[in-house]
Amino acid sequence: MEDEDGAELCFPQFSNTSCRKSSSPWPQTLVLYIVCYSISLNTVTLNLLIIISISHFRQLHTTTNILLLSLAVSDILVGLVLMPVEVLKKTSCWFLGDFVCFLYNYLTSIITVSSIGDIVLISVDRYVAICDPLHYNTRITVNRVKLSVFLCWLYSACYSFFFVNDDLTQPGRYNLCYGECVLVIDYFKGLIDLVLSFIVPVILIVSLYLGVFAVAVSQARAMRSHITAVTLQHSVTPKAKKSQLKAARNLGVLVVVFIICYSPFYCASLAGEVNALSASYVLFVFFCNSSLNPVIYAFLYPWFRKAVKLIVTLQILQPGSCETSML
Repeated sequence: MEDEDGAELCFPQFSNTSCRKSSSPWPQTLVLYIVCYSISLNTVTLNLLIIISISHFRQLHTTTNILLLSLAVSDILVGLVLMPVEVLKKTSCWFLGDFVCFLYNYLTSIITVSSIGDIVLISVDRYVAICDPLHYNTRITVNRVKLSVFLCWLYSACYSFFFVNDDLTQPGRYNLCYGECVLVIDYFKGLIDLVLSFIVPVILIVSLYLGVFAVAVSQARAMRSHITAVTLQHSVTPKAKKSQLKAARNLGVLVVVFIICYSPFYCASLAGEVNALSASYVLFVFFCNSSLNPVIYAFLYPWFRKAVKLIVTLQILQPGSCETSML
């Protein structure tokens, strides 16, 4: 059924309150589907490889990789659930009801907050490993890291409920028409979210990175000085270890990508009203962080490339493959 303007209604039986279906041309909609679902598939594939690699090979059961595993879980949920559903919301009607809309908005917030929390935990882990390596094994233990990951997800669930509880007590209160699923956060809650989910994490991550970078540079200079002295005395040229600078570089890439992907979303939220095109672009960039995280954290490490080769060739199905040396 069509309304007076010729637009097809989502729920013809509710002609006075029903939303209209998207009027975008089919070729444009098809391109949107191809691009978004390709990114979604890429996100799921890369993060699934990380999850399988860290879970299967025992040598990868380290404290840092447990944090990477938690981040991969949140990122794979973005590609598996959030991206496809968001595309359907933009191109079609919401047919799943108000309660499922609440669950979707709640899950969206949990995944986002947990991903930010994981990035902060990874930054802390790298900071201690580089700035206080002698006490790293005693301060950063497997049990403490597992507890930190659990508390991160628990905090995400409690924190997110604060923003979506209105949708549970009064389902659909912000919907302008029947067949819509929106999440509206008032200015006060939005300001709290901006501070706790963006400004504070960015300050922590940048502060930790500056500390890591300063220590890495000082250690590299000390190593070069030592090498120069040895070279002058013994006429040899040993190569300096670059692990510290590499760790600083990896964390620096993390900081830049995190800020680039999250800044548009929180700037738009703070600005208030944005048009549909801007909102779609902002959300697209926001979700792309989940596709880039596996590249930043995993492709920079040789063990991941080796693990992917073993997974693709199905060698992980052989008995005892979990004991394969990966480092």
